[in-house]
Amino acid sequence: MDEYLKRIGADRPAGPDAESLRELQLRHLLTVPFENLSIHLGEPVVLDDQALVEKIVGRRRGGFCYEVNGAFAALLRSLGYRVTMLSARPSSGDSVGVPFDHLALRVDAPDPWLVDVGFGAFSHHPLRLDLRTDQPDPGGVFRVVETADGDLDVLKDGVLEYRLEQRPRVLADYVPTCWWHQTSPASHFTRSLVCSLLTETGRVTLSDRLLVHTSGGERREQHLTTDAETFAAYRDHFGIELTRLPTAPVSKE
Repeated sequence: MDEYLKRIGADRPAGPDAESLRELQLRHLLTVPFENLSIHLGEPVVLDDQALVEKIVGRRRGGFCYEVNGAFAALLRSLGYRVTMLSARPSSGDSVGVPFDHLALRVDAPDPWLVDVGFGAFSHHPLRLDLRTDQPDPGGVFRVVETADGDLDVLKDGVLEYRLEQRPRVLADYVPTCWWHQTSPASHFTRSLVCSLLTETGRVTLSDRLLVHTSGGERREQHLTTDAETFAAYRDHFGIELTRLPTAPVSKE
């Protein structure tokens, strides 16, 4: 776990407090990309603490929600935090998805916080789970609202991001949905190729060969035309050294 802290450029906190949690989450978002490259490289996603930490620390990769939040949970527990895995159902238009479609974390420090380093453009800092008022964040204005069934709706700028169940879960609970996301042609992960990272001024995203920089509300696009440019983009912007490029999904349109 010392190597994990080095990976994200964070010092070992003196104790499991809220201020340290805030710094750890931000450092993780700035250094560990949200990416689904394994699916398009033919690499199995193994939901096991050791395998997840090895991927992020040993191989200096990122991952999607089950991977990065799963690994981050292992780090936080090693630092003395009380961590609970929660199932979330991301919003899709007027409805929410299926259970276990997303993994998020409740971290008690000692107040209850929502911690999520695996949902792409989301909050930069932990959100209080027990507050029902607006929570301003560099990523937007968030609000946690309790539903009639006892779940929690997490809104960003007034729009539902996902519905969070409060029942504790374990990594094994997410295995079937993780497998579905790796294999189903209906999964947005099999239909897209993405690598994205928060930056000090915005975000950098590589979608197949489209490199997008956003900063201060401005968007700059660059179409990469060669393999060499694509390898360099993964290395220079995300710290990922690849020996072969992932195979882009074939468009059905």
